[in-house]
Amino acid sequence: MPQEIKTINLSLPFRSGSVNCYLLEADSGYVLIDTGYSNKRTSLVGELKNAGCNPSNLKLIVLTHGDFDHVGNAAYLRQEFDTKIAMNYDDSGMVEHGDMFWNRRVNRFIRLAGKVLSLLPPFRLSKSNRFTPDLFITDGFSLLDYGVDAKVLNIPGHSKGSLGILTAKGDLFCGDLFVNDEKPALNSIIDNLEAANLSIEKLKGMRISTVYPGHGKPFPLSSLIIKKR
Repeated sequence: MPQEIKTINLSLPFRSGSVNCYLLEADSGYVLIDTGYSNKRTSLVGELKNAGCNPSNLKLIVLTHGDFDHVGNAAYLRQEFDTKIAMNYDDSGMVEHGDMFWNRRVNRFIRLAGKVLSLLPPFRLSKSNRFTPDLFITDGFSLLDYGVDAKVLNIPGHSKGSLGILTAKGDLFCGDLFVNDEKPALNSIIDNLEAANLSIEKLKGMRISTVYPGHGKPFPLSSLIIKKR
């Protein structure tokens, strides 16, 4: 069966853009990649139900990384849809403590700025939205048991625990390693540039047709021009 992909685009606070969640049709159910930020929870749940995704058939939530705009509805969906949450262990502290700088190699000024932002409700993962993942997944993990012919890739750079999901037909869900706001590019927010460059080289050796970023529209991998920093 062809893998059906539904893009759910949710706006972020203060007109700061939007974030994508991706609903994959699985065998007799669905797998959701990322959950958006909690300010658009009603919109997300409505989109899921309109697509036929209900508490009885959401088989798994896969989180590409631990940033608040990707994980904000995960705990809620786990409870209301009776499902499980999977992510890389290296970003788990971000969702357990509500601190998106938990594992990032940032200087003192950036960390202080992050702490200030985290005091503002739109930029923090509230206690009720924090959670411990059910599954820790890493490079090579297969989603076949959840009805999707895809595997997990470790693609650190944006964060230490960033993951990609690559389907058998060549669709790559890249989280925030790449963006496509104006044109396809490496994300300007990179925690570890050396790791990001290694992730790029890794992806170059794979059969990838379309890239689905966390921010912006899908694009063919061939249109991505990466200039190493």
